Amino acid sequence: MAGTRWGLGRAYDAPADADGVRVLVDRLWPRGLAKADARIDRHAVDVAPSTELRQWYGHDPARFDEFAGRYRAELDASGAARALAHDLADEPVVTLLVGARDVEHSQGPVLLERLRRQAG
Repeated sequence: MAGTRWGLGRAYDAPADADGVRVLVDRLWPRGLAKADARIDRHAVDVAPSTELRQWYGHDPARFDEFAGRYRAELDASGAARALAHDLADEPVVTLLVGARDVEHSQGPVLLERLRRQAG
């Protein structure tokens, strides 16, 4: 974990060699994204926000702080972030991918912060 460099991107962006292992962290597959074009190495549904939380949030930036707190609580309760970090501990580079247009107000930065903190 300590040697892994974690990054964040959008699933719709073109894959790059520098991405390392590409991990989709959405519950649903991004609309209109062909699996063959995405070069997604892993779809980590277990670390995605619950359907209920995702629907409540609705990608409303005004709700982001509360969403982030609720999402952290879900991650703590499930242990999914810790399991993902453990599974990818030997990877030098991992890029978390989200389908949201507004990556900054998605689960991506919240999960990224959690994974980096666990590694440190």
